[in-house]
Amino acid sequence: MTSRPRIGTIGELRFVVEESHAIDFATDGMPAVLSTPRLIGMLERTAREALQQFLEPGERSVGVEIELRHLAPTPLGETVTCTARVIQVDGTQVMFQIEARDEHEVIVRGLHKRAVIRIESFAKRVARKRSDTTPFS
Repeated sequence: MTSRPRIGTIGELRFVVEESHAIDFATDGMPAVLSTPRLIGMLERTAREALQQFLEPGERSVGVEIELRHLAPTPLGETVTCTARVIQVDGTQVMFQIEARDEHEVIVRGLHKRAVIRIESFAKRVARKRSDTTPFS
C-alpha cells in the first residue's frame, strides 16, 4: 500500500435494481426483489473501490470475510446506495462497516474484511493449485 487508509475513509456506490439483480425464484406471486448475493457483490465492490487509491501498482484487494444482515426487501427500479467505511486497519487487512439503503430504509448492515495482495504472488499461488493434480481424498 502506498499509505494506510485512515479510519473513517468512506466508499460509496449507487445503482438501480434491475432484473439482473433480482432473485431467481420470483414466481407464484413472489415479487422480484434484490437478491442477497448480488447485494453482497455490490458491497464488496464499494469497499474494493474505496481502497483503490491506497494501492501500489501490482496490488489489489480481495474479500476475505463478510458478515451481514439483509434487513429489508428492495423492489426493481429502486435506487440503492452502498457505503463502506474503514473501521480498522491491521497490516494488509482492512475492516469495513458496510451498509446499504434503498429510497426508504436501511436494507443491509454488516462488516467486511479485505486483504491487500500482490498480484504476482497471488497468481503464483493460483498456478500451483492448477498444476496440482492430486485428487481430493
